[in-house]
Amino acid sequence: MITLTERAGQELRRIITEQEMPTGTALRVGVKGGGCSGFSYTLGFDDAVGEMDQVFEVDDVRVVCDPKSFLYLNGTEIDFEDDLMGRGFKFVNPNASKTCGCGESFTA
Repeated sequence: MITLTERAGQELRRIITEQEMPTGTALRVGVKGGGCSGFSYTLGFDDAVGEMDQVFEVDDVRVVCDPKSFLYLNGTEIDFEDDLMGRGFKFVNPNASKTCGCGESFTA
């Protein structure tokens, strides 16, 4: 399962509303090869959900993840931070054995 903190859910709902995205728009979460630690996280919005995608309803936000990425992201919590160090989404991934300093990539 992939979860969202309350702050992440609030920020995602704000973005979806502000950008007037269609009902049913989902947050697509994934990983791709690259980054300083081996894998990079990906986030985006998607209207289409594949039949093999993992789908979660979290705080009125639909979260989808392809099967390959889910192998690396199962159990991950997505948080949102807005402080002096920056503004953005943060992944708390129990499957990551090592993460880079910026938190945008990891080693499984």
